[in-house]
Amino acid sequence: MSFWEYLASRHEQLLIDTYQQASLVFQCMVLATAIGVAIGVLSYRRDWAATLAVTSTATVLTIPSLALIGLLIPWLGLGVPPTVTALTLYGLLPVVRNAIVGLRGVDPALVDAARGIGMSRTAALARVELPLAWPPILTGIRVATQMLMGIAAIAAYASGPGLGNEIFRGIASLGSANALNQVLAGTIGIVVLALLFDACYVLLGRLTIPRGIRG
Repeated sequence: MSFWEYLASRHEQLLIDTYQQASLVFQCMVLATAIGVAIGVLSYRRDWAATLAVTSTATVLTIPSLALIGLLIPWLGLGVPPTVTALTLYGLLPVVRNAIVGLRGVDPALVDAARGIGMSRTAALARVELPLAWPPILTGIRVATQMLMGIAAIAAYASGPGLGNEIFRGIASLGSANALNQVLAGTIGIVVLALLFDACYVLLGRLTIPRGIRG
């Protein structure tokens, strides 16, 4: 069976796996973004706190994905919970680091001006600092998404959803007629999804970042 014949015969399951992969990465990135920006906001004003935040989230990336998922299985079981937890943790570093860099890069004079017209610290953060820090934060989100798209394939080890199931089935049946087709289908699907996500981020940037800030 050729690769195209395999795709035709398995298109329904491949579409389901593709949707699950996209949904998994999207949801984990929403969580990682919310947590990462919050950590950045809480830590960027103090050098020791910023260093601790970046170092802590960077440490997670030193743990092999299979090992982390394996460590989570006894506590969270198989399937979605360990997968979401692991991917969210892996997605934190680029968001935290870029949030800190972006917030620290805001001109203090603009913040002082905002405070001078009566804005509270929270209002100045929400209406001045975070919007100006958004471009580097979005860059961090893009980097994290590309990482998670590949790492999510490992979720099949914990019975997680997504295209990793195709890859693992192909590897487990090496030598069979469709083993290579399965690995190719899963791999190409992940690459296409990663490109589509990145294109969406480019569009989001054009819609949310003023032209003057984009340069």
